[in-house]
Amino acid sequence: MRLCVCLTLLLLVTSPLFAQRTALRDKVEVQSDVEYGKAGERSLKLDVIQPKEKSEKPRPCVVWIHGGGWQNGNKSSGTQRLSYLVATGNYVGVSVGYRLTDEAAWPGQIHDCKAAIRWIRANAKTLGIDPEKIGVWGSSAGGHLVSMLGTSGDVAELEGKNGSPGVSSRVNCVVDFCGPSDFLAMGTEHPKMNESTGSVYKLFGGPIKEKLDVAKSASPVTFVSADDPPFLIVHGTADRTVDIRQAELLHEAQKKAGAKTLFVKVTGGGHGIGGPKVEERVQEFFAKHLLGKEGEVSTEAIEAPVPAAKKGS
Repeated sequence: MRLCVCLTLLLLVTSPLFAQRTALRDKVEVQSDVEYGKAGERSLKLDVIQPKEKSEKPRPCVVWIHGGGWQNGNKSSGTQRLSYLVATGNYVGVSVGYRLTDEAAWPGQIHDCKAAIRWIRANAKTLGIDPEKIGVWGSSAGGHLVSMLGTSGDVAELEGKNGSPGVSSRVNCVVDFCGPSDFLAMGTEHPKMNESTGSVYKLFGGPIKEKLDVAKSASPVTFVSADDPPFLIVHGTADRTVDIRQAELLHEAQKKAGAKTLFVKVTGGGHGIGGPKVEERVQEFFAKHLLGKEGEVSTEAIEAPVPAAKKGS
């Protein structure tokens, strides 16, 4: 038994993935559980991921908002997501925790996320961040929340009072992975969303059909305008959790409004999208809009990675 455990540990520490993560960890430092505000007596916290190599010039910031159906997940996922970007020395990363639906219904979640952006901007000098170069990135429920940050910047009724009042909550670019964008359409096209066991029911405190005003206020498409920051929308064509139609509705609304928007389909991709090609596209997008790099970001579809077990079949 001990031999098996030792062999397993040896395989883990000698694997390319382990080596890659160790190399990244050596280049970044993480400050966990930094308070960015309070919701009543509830402390709201985030993690800051910074390059170990110091810079006299402020760096752009990439903010990660985690998914989990607004009822699960936590900010710890952001360290892995952001480390490879931060390790380049070009960015500071921030991973935001927010109240889940066991603590608060909508709009508590966006109040928290906006408070986090305000705190980052208010503390930009201390963090070594350029306050005019804040990009946001999220997946699933996190994709929804970053889309709301992008479309509803400084919308008074969604700001909340959870921290750093008087500071702008606007962001400079958005990467949305498979996030819901139009709950009214979702409630019509997917009747199961009205069931009491669903995550959207918990978010709104009732079925969509009885919470139409709330559903509208929680939908990024409601607030789309020409002055929205650039968006990169990435969605799997085989997503069974959030239908790709949600991405199409947001992209269509943005094009109609004259906003800057890119839509990349992951062919055969489900709800958990990723892989080197997707990450490369994200890097290109942030490089363009936060680092000022020249060049266009391709909207060519990306084939979903084939699981290792299926490659030999």
